[in-house]
Amino acid sequence: MSELRRDPLDQRWIIIAPERARRPRGALGLAPGPVEAVDPCPFCPGHEALTPPEILALRDSAGHANGPGWRVRVFPNQFPALTVEGESGQHGDGPYDAMRGVGAHEVIVESPVHDHDLSDLDMPQLRDVLLCYRDRLVDLYHDARLKYVLLFRNRGAAAGATLDHSHSQLIATPVHPIRISRKLDAFREHFRRKERCLCCDLLRHERHDGSRIVHDEGGFTTFAPYASRFPFELMITPREHRWSFGELSRHEAESLARALKDALLRIRLGLADPPYNIVLHAEPNLHAQPRRSGFWDTLRHDFHWQLMIYPRLAPVAGFEWGSGFHINPTPPEEAARHLRGVDVSEAAVAAWRAARPR
Repeated sequence: MSELRRDPLDQRWIIIAPERARRPRGALGLAPGPVEAVDPCPFCPGHEALTPPEILALRDSAGHANGPGWRVRVFPNQFPALTVEGESGQHGDGPYDAMRGVGAHEVIVESPVHDHDLSDLDMPQLRDVLLCYRDRLVDLYHDARLKYVLLFRNRGAAAGATLDHSHSQLIATPVHPIRISRKLDAFREHFRRKERCLCCDLLRHERHDGSRIVHDEGGFTTFAPYASRFPFELMITPREHRWSFGELSRHEAESLARALKDALLRIRLGLADPPYNIVLHAEPNLHAQPRRSGFWDTLRHDFHWQLMIYPRLAPVAGFEWGSGFHINPTPPEEAARHLRGVDVSEAAVAAWRAARPR
């Protein structure tokens, strides 16, 4: 079983997960390479027996569970970083702290079509993928052992993908990841001083300034963050204050699907189809927080969820690892200007698909 260990120097938790070495290209000593085709693909229709039993599936037809006929399918990761059984059992180990690897690790297969990217999905399909994200977060937050659910997507070997069939993942953790803890602290401190949501203030300034805006329609704003760590990094977030991704409505999911597809097409057509990561920074699990912690009183007012997209165009090297700084060679104003200029009309997308190598 995996274990969480706390680094007292960095003040962050690390997951030690030997099971992950059994993944394709997961063995010790194998450097990342191209994503290799797996035959048969365990995520394709008809091969459902090659995965753990499904947790959730959307079907148009009367197909049976763990069989074909699905449009979106969710099941536990076969090589989990964390597992749902047992209690965390946090304990000391000399100067260190550790706990059992309690949590959840799930796979969301976004389409039955093997080679579809998110940007290939039609709007109803992409909307339903986002609603599956919401439903899995809400369901897992019934478990008070789980403090946070991180939804993410890795596309391409450079972004950490080991299978090429279109899929996302989630990992639910018994502690807050350090990035989330720092964001929560920033949101709370801003609200304490100004009685306003930090993200709402950022959006207000970005929309007034305009230089980093990429797309601003349908209730969602896509922009290059002022202090982008990576070239062409993007944030998509609701224009109105929305503290809970778990309360995402069907109408909002349709609007978010349009914003997400627009952003991914701009990256795909404008940057020669790079690998990328998508990360959802949603709210933490209120039910895992003691009421005296302050989360219950302020989270609805000070937090605002965000969807992040990180094209993998530049490596993270020694200075970044050693210092915590990031060197971004592309100013976010230039990144936004370039992406705004990308033609993502149906004709342009069709021409790009026709011209790309097979």
